[in-house]
Amino acid sequence: MSRSPLADAFAHHAWATVRLIDTCLELSPAQLETAVPGTYGSIVDTMRHLVGADCSYLATVTGGRVARIDEERMGLRELRTVMVANGTSWSSVLGEELDPDTVLVRRRDDGSEVRAPLGIRLAQALHHGTDHRSQVCTALTTLGIEPPWIDAWAFAEHDGRLVETPPTA
Repeated sequence: MSRSPLADAFAHHAWATVRLIDTCLELSPAQLETAVPGTYGSIVDTMRHLVGADCSYLATVTGGRVARIDEERMGLRELRTVMVANGTSWSSVLGEELDPDTVLVRRRDDGSEVRAPLGIRLAQALHHGTDHRSQVCTALTTLGIEPPWIDAWAFAEHDGRLVETPPTA
């Protein structure tokens, strides 16, 4: 069986989130409370939201095989552990035979439901992670901290799958 065309995208998603958490582990409690206008909230709240939402996407996509978490009480080390596990879960999900048009239903605690095709849910999981990682990087920059290099090229280089050939002249 061949790999899913989305395997690298989700491996990058998990890797970039873990790498950003690793950077945030070096911050002081005051720095973790940094919020930048136009972003979700503080660095730590944004990381909690990012990882919690990722678990929610996985819970919906797997029919509950992956559990949602109570991210509000979790520290960065716990979030890191969850995100590493999520990377494995995404890989497993993408190894299954998937129909992007299968409509999945997410039932919320308040009784509401959200119906969307699997393909849209996968796209949203990636978009959501990228958006909030960017927000945390912006907050780090305002603190004078160089954010980690977490784009897809950095992932490919880390994974040993980026080859650059210099000009011959």
